[in-house]
Amino acid sequence: MELQREQWKSQLGFVFAAVGSAVGLGNIWRFSYMAYSHGGGAFLIPYIIALLSAGIPLLILEFALGHERMGSAPLAFAKINKNWEWLGWWAVIFVMFGIVLYYSVIIAWCLNFFFLSFYLGWGDDPNAFFFNEFLAVSKSPFEIGHIRTPILVSLSIVWLINWGIVFRGVRRGIEYINKIFMPLLFFLTAVLVLWSISLEGSMIGLRAYLEPDFSKLSDPTVWIDAYSQIFFTLSLGFGIMIAYASYLPGKANITKNAIVIVFINSGYSLFAGIAVFSVLGFMATSQGKPISEVVSQSIGLAFVAYPKAVSLIPGGNLFGAIFFLCLVVAGLSSSISIVEAFISATVDKFGFRRKPLITLVTILGFLGSTIFTTQAGLLWLDIADHFITHYGLIVVGIAECLLVGWLFNIKVLRKHVNSISSIRLGYWWDITIKYFVPFVLGVILIGELYAEIKQPYGGYSWTSLILIGWNWILLTVIAAVVFARRPWRTRYYEMEGRSQKTGGIL
Repeated sequence: MELQREQWKSQLGFVFAAVGSAVGLGNIWRFSYMAYSHGGGAFLIPYIIALLSAGIPLLILEFALGHERMGSAPLAFAKINKNWEWLGWWAVIFVMFGIVLYYSVIIAWCLNFFFLSFYLGWGDDPNAFFFNEFLAVSKSPFEIGHIRTPILVSLSIVWLINWGIVFRGVRRGIEYINKIFMPLLFFLTAVLVLWSISLEGSMIGLRAYLEPDFSKLSDPTVWIDAYSQIFFTLSLGFGIMIAYASYLPGKANITKNAIVIVFINSGYSLFAGIAVFSVLGFMATSQGKPISEVVSQSIGLAFVAYPKAVSLIPGGNLFGAIFFLCLVVAGLSSSISIVEAFISATVDKFGFRRKPLITLVTILGFLGSTIFTTQAGLLWLDIADHFITHYGLIVVGIAECLLVGWLFNIKVLRKHVNSISSIRLGYWWDITIKYFVPFVLGVILIGELYAEIKQPYGGYSWTSLILIGWNWILLTVIAAVVFARRPWRTRYYEMEGRSQKTGGIL
């Protein structure tokens, strides 16, 4: 069976979609906190170095794979080496039936808080409200408790939106909505920034956020975290960018697009941090506390510290609504890309009709997400996220570089990219992919494993980590192998790469 592959309507549509995938919840809260804790403005040095030495080369690699091999991650890897098809399946499976399951629940939290913002529904103690009332967190991952109905309702809305957008296809769905989502997100963020810097004490927060502390640069952890942040924020190892690039037409300026996407994504992170820390500076001034006492990490920053600050801001209900709407838009633009990566792979191999498949996958995704709406949901989320992002994505990134750099003639990809791009790649790119990126990711992986063995993650029991974390990794690997062993039911696998079709060097 042979199918007509969809294409982006325009290069701009592709850029918006790729930026939409890259810009997510972590751009708003994770980058800001990381910069603050790792030397403020000084953190930009390792961050930019990581961006140039690993982020851009690896993003170009994924774009080149999808474009030259003309396929989703499993198809692209299978065309290089049939024995490595499982790697592509593993990426799209643990992202679809792992990351997006709990990611969609976080978006649901944001949607709940968007509505709560209008009447400051979290009350005088956002911390107690979030953990004890809203989530009603249980004491153990195995004390599942009951489903939190408000979260389940919002989750159903999130999955319905995911379904509606992906159902409409690449052009009329994903490309169209990202042309709305991305300008909307940038506009709302600009409103937050302008509003927040006008608040009393905002400069205190900005100094804490950006004032350079160069002494931190001697800490290896700062550099490792910079590379980790670049890897995660660009959706590398997800299989998304490979699938998105496969929808590009033959003449696509890959290197230029990669550089534009990387700098929009990173620029947005830095810009959004201005709003976050301006508000925290206002909060510190209002309460007469040092900035260090009002800053919290990750989930605590978004759902505890920020709601508390919103309660103190004149007109804070509107400010809070805009902030949480930003999180919802950023989250949705990323979640639809994850669903599309899996749909693309499955259609490529099995030739399933796209629309019924999307409906089935959406239902399965919603059902899988419900475990994270229970009282133990936050604990399951924490464990699953740790193992999938710190081991699954890193291993895929390393294997991707080894596969292309050592088991495939990487010059094929470089010459293909140079033949259609305005910014040419040199031999330095081959060296980066073959040696540097696997080395950096390997250091991160070894560091994570060492910390894991030294002390169980998050204070959880070994039983919890094995049954939830390690088993999640194992089951997705098994599923990937099963998918890879099934016969191809389309002719995509037989199609030559673009280099071959155009008389290239293969």
